[in-house]
Amino acid sequence: MKVGLIGTGLLGAALAERFSGAGFEVWGFDTSPERMTALGALGCHAAESARDAAVQGELVVLCLPDSRVSSMVLGEIADLFDASKILVDTTTGEPAEMEAMGRRVPRYVDATIAGSSGQVRNREAVVMAGGSARDVEACQTLFESFAPRNFHVGGCGAGARMKLVVNLVLGLNRAALAEGLAFARETGVDMALALEVLRSGPAHSVAMDRKGAKMVNRDWTPEARLRQHHKDVRLILAEAARAGLNLPLSTTHDNLLSKAEELGFADSDNSAVFEAW
Repeated sequence: MKVGLIGTGLLGAALAERFSGAGFEVWGFDTSPERMTALGALGCHAAESARDAAVQGELVVLCLPDSRVSSMVLGEIADLFDASKILVDTTTGEPAEMEAMGRRVPRYVDATIAGSSGQVRNREAVVMAGGSARDVEACQTLFESFAPRNFHVGGCGAGARMKLVVNLVLGLNRAALAEGLAFARETGVDMALALEVLRSGPAHSVAMDRKGAKMVNRDWTPEARLRQHHKDVRLILAEAARAGLNLPLSTTHDNLLSKAEELGFADSDNSAVFEAW
């Protein structure tokens, strides 16, 4: 199978690695020259443009910063799509925009991903796919290359909505862990010991396994950037406002992430929310 991949940042590069490792012929494109150079080391072809990547792929995967960028790229390539080609959008974006994009091409799946670039690379991610049952089924081999579990959660836009649900809970898990470790440190409890105890008991979470050591060691090497999660929290709050729902914990989380960004950690790993304390 030929796969066109547009966007090879942290997550996109991990997808490229998994696709290539699964035996797909991958044609990747990114606006960053450094990322384009790295594609060869991942066993992928470097496409000349987003349009070239879309021409090459039977499945065309978008992995972009937000749905605004996805929509702009779709404007450049939409005419290339017919009933034989599926657009798979892994971007975490505004659900209504993702739903609208689904009306611009014959076959569109918003396949949002629960998991960092590291979890994708280790085939530990989960896919939440919105689109027709037929189109989601046609993407199964692609999904299984990086995610042992995937869910068909509804029509176009449903994947984006489910991703916001996941990110709300996951982000608050990280924030709670950061506050707990900061509390431990400031009250004289060794943070590494506190993390060991937390992971051994009922407070344990996957966030501790992925981010606990990073917080203890203040290692902010990015697996998923803090500014990207902050964007997701703003999307969550906007969706909640449309539904007439108040989310006090997410509002506090938004303030914490703003503080971390003000301190210069926007491009650090999202575990750097710890720095807000």
